[in-house]
Amino acid sequence: MEHEAVASLLASALDDPFTTWSLGSFGAVASFLRDPEEVAMPVADARMGLVTARGAIALDSAALLRPVAFETGFAFGWNHALALCLPRDACAMGRRSVVTELGPDREAAGIAHRDHILFDLGLNLLAVDACVRTGDPVLIDLLRSRAGRGIVNPDKTIAAELVAAGPHRVFVTRIGRIEVFSPIRIEAGSAPVGPRTHILPQILRLGRTHAATAPIPAGWVPCGTIHPPHPCRDVAGGRISFQRDRHEAFQALLARWGDPDLIAAKHAAIRGEAVSGRHARSARRAAEAQEACLRGEG
Repeated sequence: MEHEAVASLLASALDDPFTTWSLGSFGAVASFLRDPEEVAMPVADARMGLVTARGAIALDSAALLRPVAFETGFAFGWNHALALCLPRDACAMGRRSVVTELGPDREAAGIAHRDHILFDLGLNLLAVDACVRTGDPVLIDLLRSRAGRGIVNPDKTIAAELVAAGPHRVFVTRIGRIEVFSPIRIEAGSAPVGPRTHILPQILRLGRTHAATAPIPAGWVPCGTIHPPHPCRDVAGGRISFQRDRHEAFQALLARWGDPDLIAAKHAAIRGEAVSGRHARSARRAAEAQEACLRGEG
């Protein structure tokens, strides 16, 4: 029954064009989202997922997959999310540390891309293989010539060449993959909101699987995240008027998939009681911001 509930959660989120998905690790993430009017086709096999002209997501509701719903409060608002977690001993991927050719991408979300060649970028991350894919012979030869070298090298030549070429980015985890077809953005705001990837070497050096603000249970690793529509922000992060239905929808998810201790701390904060602990204090700040919105003050 639990597996069926997780599969239902994933299917429901896929049906919502205002939900954003991400797969990856702290400092290396691929995101998938679509416009409400954008054409989206199902994945060409038994996996759950969607393919658009700008990207794709293909999911496997693995038996061990555990959603963890949480809220993080800050000075002027809050974020909410559902982390998609696996046990640490079940999440590991290839852990390659150099550019490595993996061959034709037979697991591509779209049939047309299954003969294109997949290259692991060699980021050596626990829960994700960050890859690029191309059918361009010139780019294939270039990547083959760079095989065995690190992507984050002092002269940054490989990264610069990839930005210029703009191959598909493919981030693969044990729970699924996100593929990004749109050009690589060089600067924030240089492309419309849509599927994208980011790799931040300074964050990767920390060696974390997730941000310290995320209350992930010990022994579990988030392989990805569902970002349901926020009550106060649009998909681009712009401010909107408070949407009570969105707030109530996430509260239902929090009740089903959240940490009971943090939910209790949140309700204690609403009653004016003191709470302790980093994550409990964050839940309190989220509660305060939400109460202000519910009173019409947000």
